[in-house]
Amino acid sequence: MALKRFRCIKPEIRVLGVDDGIFVPHTKSKVNVIGVVYRGGYWLDGVMRTEVIVDGMDATEKIASMIKKSPHYNQLRVVVLDGITFAGFNMVDINELFKRIDLPVIAVTREKPDLVQIKKALENLPERERRWNAIESAGKIIKVQTRNTEEAVYMQIAGVSQKDAEKILRNTSTRSNIPEALRVAHIIASGLARSEEKI
Repeated sequence: MALKRFRCIKPEIRVLGVDDGIFVPHTKSKVNVIGVVYRGGYWLDGVMRTEVIVDGMDATEKIASMIKKSPHYNQLRVVVLDGITFAGFNMVDINELFKRIDLPVIAVTREKPDLVQIKKALENLPERERRWNAIESAGKIIKVQTRNTEEAVYMQIAGVSQKDAEKILRNTSTRSNIPEALRVAHIIASGLARSEEKI
């Protein structure tokens, strides 16, 4: 698929931030995945939710379905993920996700992924080649300065140019070094996990 072109990246561009909750490693439990819709980095417009299996293979499918079923889908312009690994090593194939939802995908991490360690960890899981292919197909890891600080984040992209992706991250990272939609998705997902522990 061709890259999505942005004639103008508005300050209030509608962004979906997606992050998962806290989970118990090496179990077959399900983990909340929360999507938060923001206009730029300023206004919260909506929240969506799905579940994925710890170390499963359903993250791409479940996230795509969550997005397409949302009433916010037609207003969204870009999806920002907290990396490409959810619920342990449940990999999101960002190129496949882009094809399914027809929206650019930016996977963001605060620290540069250690691919050597990740590949080693995958040796203990089924379908490790498929998981590794999702990592390789995500493309190069790009360092981005989102704010006027020495700290940087790292991104991998699908369906969007590096220049546009960098501008989107800078425009939407208003309170921290990551887009506000992603920061709030993390807060909600973590809060849900803690409240479920107490039930």
